Amino acid sequence: MENSCCTSTVKSEKSSCCSENKNSGNNSISTLDGENSSGCSSSNSKKESEEETSCCSSKEQAPINTFTNSISSVENVTYRVNGMDCSSCAVTIEKGLSRLKDIIEVKVNFSSGKMQVVASNTNALIPIETEIQKLGYSANPITQNKKLKTYNIEGMDCGSCAKSIENHLNTLPSVKNVSVNFSTGKMKIEHDSSVDDIISEVSKIGYKASLLAKKHSNQSLQKPRKEFNLVIFSGVLIAFGFVGSLINIFPMLSTILYAIAIVMSGYKPAKSAFYAIKSRSLDMNVLMSAAAIGAALIGEWLEGATVVWLFAVGTYLQNKSIERTRDSIRNLMDLAPPEAWVKIGTEIIKKPVEEINVGETIVVKPGEKIPLDGVIILGETSINQAPITGESIPVDKTIDDSVYAGTINEHGSIDIKVTKLVEDTTISKIINLVEEAQEQKAPTEAFVDKFASIYTPIVFILALGIMVLPPLLGFGTWGEWFYKGLELLVVACPCALVISTPVAIVSAIGNAAKNGVLIKGGTFLEKAGTITAIAFDKTGTLTEGKPKVTEIKSVNGSEEELLSIAFTLEEYSTHPIASAIVDYANRNGIKRYNGDSFKNIVGKGVQATIQDEIYYAGNPKLFEMLPISLADIKKHVQELQTKGKSVVIIGTQNKVIGIIAVSDTIRETSASALQNLIQNGVKQTVMLTGDNEGTAKLISSEANVNRYFAELLPEDKVDAIKKLQNEGHKVAMVGDGINDAPALATADLGIAMGGAGTDTAMETADIVLMADNLEKLPHTMKLSKKALRIIKQNIWFSIFIKVVALVLIFPGYLTLWMAVLSDTGAALIVILNSIRLLKFKE
Repeated sequence: MENSCCTSTVKSEKSSCCSENKNSGNNSISTLDGENSSGCSSSNSKKESEEETSCCSSKEQAPINTFTNSISSVENVTYRVNGMDCSSCAVTIEKGLSRLKDIIEVKVNFSSGKMQVVASNTNALIPIETEIQKLGYSANPITQNKKLKTYNIEGMDCGSCAKSIENHLNTLPSVKNVSVNFSTGKMKIEHDSSVDDIISEVSKIGYKASLLAKKHSNQSLQKPRKEFNLVIFSGVLIAFGFVGSLINIFPMLSTILYAIAIVMSGYKPAKSAFYAIKSRSLDMNVLMSAAAIGAALIGEWLEGATVVWLFAVGTYLQNKSIERTRDSIRNLMDLAPPEAWVKIGTEIIKKPVEEINVGETIVVKPGEKIPLDGVIILGETSINQAPITGESIPVDKTIDDSVYAGTINEHGSIDIKVTKLVEDTTISKIINLVEEAQEQKAPTEAFVDKFASIYTPIVFILALGIMVLPPLLGFGTWGEWFYKGLELLVVACPCALVISTPVAIVSAIGNAAKNGVLIKGGTFLEKAGTITAIAFDKTGTLTEGKPKVTEIKSVNGSEEELLSIAFTLEEYSTHPIASAIVDYANRNGIKRYNGDSFKNIVGKGVQATIQDEIYYAGNPKLFEMLPISLADIKKHVQELQTKGKSVVIIGTQNKVIGIIAVSDTIRETSASALQNLIQNGVKQTVMLTGDNEGTAKLISSEANVNRYFAELLPEDKVDAIKKLQNEGHKVAMVGDGINDAPALATADLGIAMGGAGTDTAMETADIVLMADNLEKLPHTMKLSKKALRIIKQNIWFSIFIKVVALVLIFPGYLTLWMAVLSDTGAALIVILNSIRLLKFKE
């Protein structure tokens, strides 16, 4: 929700240069930093493309795709990267891959472990995974062009087989681009035809093709286990070498064991360091490798072996811990089943969800997860929507009700008409939005990264100076100062500091997502903890948003008779008040009479003939036109109207039968949610409404609101927000994300509720409450404050450890292995402190 001229959001009124295009969805590309960049022009000319870039140049960092929107052949693929230890690893990968042919842009985000690559053609993407492995990491594509698919090819004997497949498929008009790699056994192909057609074409020339599964294989898990086994073995070698040196038997053997341990534990960081230097990057692998090699050069083999071993153990533990935070969102991907039962005529066939189209009918049995978004066309059931909305109570669903992928069918068997493809489902949007949010840098994180980028090279140069200058000036020996310089190199690594903020933010956003709250980025997470006043739209936010019968008063006859007549009169009306009366009658088992000659009296009510007599239902104005007296009920009607209730009078030309009062009711969760907010530090809860003073006063007292602004037009709500801000408050606005757009944009924090039902709410607000109530808002505020506390703890702890280590270097109290332990240990403690947010509860 940045102030970008090219961001298609609710806050787009703050922009100017692209206002004519703000509603265009075709040019919007979801970039790695989570912003929605919209092209400013539909032209494909280079000149206009450059103008687009210029238009958006006010952004601190332009999104990757802004300048590529007009290039039809551009490929944009997102990868999951494993093995990164800190954000400097991300820089190494970016620099390493940017040198490859036809690669336009590489953007790596350490927090989420994702990498986005923009290439000028499909072939340019082929060496990406191999090059990543050279750098000491691994990567798997997770999202890509919808038409670009990856297949496994079996039966190839050499490179010429790959060429044969390419040549054959290039003859097909439905194939836009194809590339077969013999060494990996994979084919990347962009095509308009079905998967079965491609598999059939490949089989015609003697090979077997299968669509690459989207689920991650266990291979990515096996590699870390293998590496950890090597680390354990090298630890055993160090232990044997140490014991050998103590008993002084074969001193050379101890040195050999230390050297082997250095090679085994240090191979991966040394390899990564090589490519980091080649890419002109200074990361922790460079620092640790330099320290280990330096220790060996001055004969400190035990120190060198211990350094790389502690570093390897620390890295493994850090990666395991960080994966827990990343898995908090990846687990959402497993909520929706990969296959569904599709009804085709009289048959029911199981198909992968990727192959199911909009309009097809799927069958979901009791206890099964719903695979795709859709509308129920047969059956009724209860749906557990907790994975989407965080609500613990199942929701009753019947024909024409919407259901979401990933939710659970509790009871009856249902037929669902698919309304969205697998990549467009609500759960898919949640995953994408949350991952994009995790990739955005919060202000604190951006500051820490900037600090680290300056701090690390300065300390690196200082370490080199300490190695050289003192011995040149005659202060101590070369070996002594070289050792101190190596210690400073290790201490210089700012891993714990750099990692202090992003892991906490990723954990907090993951926690919120599992509880039915979408926080659109670290910026908004931090803002939520500073809010002192929250303004609520009344209708549909504090209240249910639809009228209900709240009072029935019979004047002549029984209450049941009154309701039966009202039911008969209002049954064919589409007015919300009429619908409220009909719903109430249905719920209470009221029977209606046979009526005819129904007539709508515009602005006043309805009439119908029942048992040869004309009956009326309407407002007091209608009955003032009839020849009957309202004196007996006038006072009661005025009391109800003062309370903000709509009054429906039922009667004939001769008598009043009774009164039914209808009003919008407070949500059950509103009062308790607002009370919790006040208890947790929110100083002002404010209601904004277009209702009159009397109604506003009544509703505000029922909802535990401190203050209200009544009789507001939509534009007046903006003035109310500004008034609160001028009083010194940090203001959040809670609305439905559509009607309250100006107020949401003006507030310091825009919060939309009911996001599961509206795509607009999910796209426009800074924070989205997926359930249609305020229950999760106090949890969000508490989570934000907890995250801010943990971030501050992490930063101060990281700085304290660095200062202590630096102070201990010069008196000689700090050894090289202690320096490594202080660095990796501090990083691990910071990570463990941050992932506490995953388990945070109210």
